[in-house]
Amino acid sequence: MEMLNNHCGITRDARGVVHVAICNAGPLNILGSPVTEAVREGLQKLATDRSIRAVVLRGQSEKSMIGGADIKEMAKLDQKSAEAFISRLRDLCEAVRQFPAPVIARMPGWCLGGGLEVAAACDFRIAAHDAHFGMPEVRVGIPSVIHAALLPRLIGWARARWLVMTAENIDAATALAWGLIDKVASPNGLDAEIEHLVKALLECGPEALRSQKALLRQWEELPLTESVNLSVKVFGESFLTDEPTRLMGAFVNRKR
Repeated sequence: MEMLNNHCGITRDARGVVHVAICNAGPLNILGSPVTEAVREGLQKLATDRSIRAVVLRGQSEKSMIGGADIKEMAKLDQKSAEAFISRLRDLCEAVRQFPAPVIARMPGWCLGGGLEVAAACDFRIAAHDAHFGMPEVRVGIPSVIHAALLPRLIGWARARWLVMTAENIDAATALAWGLIDKVASPNGLDAEIEHLVKALLECGPEALRSQKALLRQWEELPLTESVNLSVKVFGESFLTDEPTRLMGAFVNRKR
């Protein structure tokens, strides 16, 4: 593993698939401020590399991707330092959400609070069969904020309300039924399920995928008519690359 800094390690294969690991953050991969800053810095550095086709975000430990934000650090905060703390976590989530290539959350074990917000900012979420999820903030006297705002978009208002206001955990089967995650892997099958998704992404045009991700992010925020009209220019710009000619040609000339 190549260490970009003390808390962000990467492995890269010849296909342009990069595994980004949250390192030296305890057995549950907890997000204290140094970890949050380091992982954000690592992702922002990688974001400039156009050879990256897909990112798999993972924890160093198999107990979780991210167990949550550091409650020991949060217990010592005041208003000013609390805003600085949560701004750092917001910036990490945005580095994930705005990463140019698709980002896959690899989710074994527990994914709670700030960890679930980071996962929600990913493009895809694949969980182990025994994974658990929750937003426990209100039980420790704080609201769920920042990228918890993505939850109603993913699972609807009623289920988002249930997560953030009851602080109850849900299992992988429930998370799948709600739409919080995309796939539940069979026992010992988490990496195989992720590889299946990676292969599907690699069959797509890399520039087209980058454009599609950027459009999806804009569609999340824009009114429908503006989203439709914005897409016209993006469609035209795709023909500035060789992907449409090359990939459409291969499709037309395929053996039948």
